[in-house]
Amino acid sequence: MARGRLRSSLAEIPVYVALGANLEDPVTQVERAMDALARLPETRLTARSGLYLSKPVGYSEQPDFVNAVAGLSTQLTPRALLDALLAIEARQGRDRSFKNAPRTLDLDLLLYNGLIMHEHGLTLPHPRMAERAFVLAPLCEIAPEAVIPGRGSVTHCLAALDCADLERLPAPRRRAAR
Repeated sequence: MARGRLRSSLAEIPVYVALGANLEDPVTQVERAMDALARLPETRLTARSGLYLSKPVGYSEQPDFVNAVAGLSTQLTPRALLDALLAIEARQGRDRSFKNAPRTLDLDLLLYNGLIMHEHGLTLPHPRMAERAFVLAPLCEIAPEAVIPGRGSVTHCLAALDCADLERLPAPRRRAAR
């Protein structure tokens, strides 16, 4: 078996990735990241939520975030997928100078087919996703039936949160192909 890839005889695994940005034209950063996710090897982009505007968490002295969630189908292992997400962040100029810092891009692996996993640098499901409306609202948009292991349905988790500071943005205008 190739490193980082599941055996080809296995079906593709459904996964969900959160996207967020608040620097250097955040809408463009999120759209570029969606395009990069669609180009990952052994992976298909199956769904993309709309864009949401949210207040920063932790360090509040920074611009608001643009957030979205992508649905993927992949044959990559969780670790290989995480490594690919970190590489996309780096290509888009992610600076990790301090926790909750402003960022050009943040990609979080939320769910990997119901897998529960605790390894160095990788916890599934994402440990704080059930507390974040800016993650759950876009996830509910594309996968209302999704379940967070140990927490319940994403719809139920979202209903328990205050969404007053979350705003659904209008769809960005797509440039016509030339």
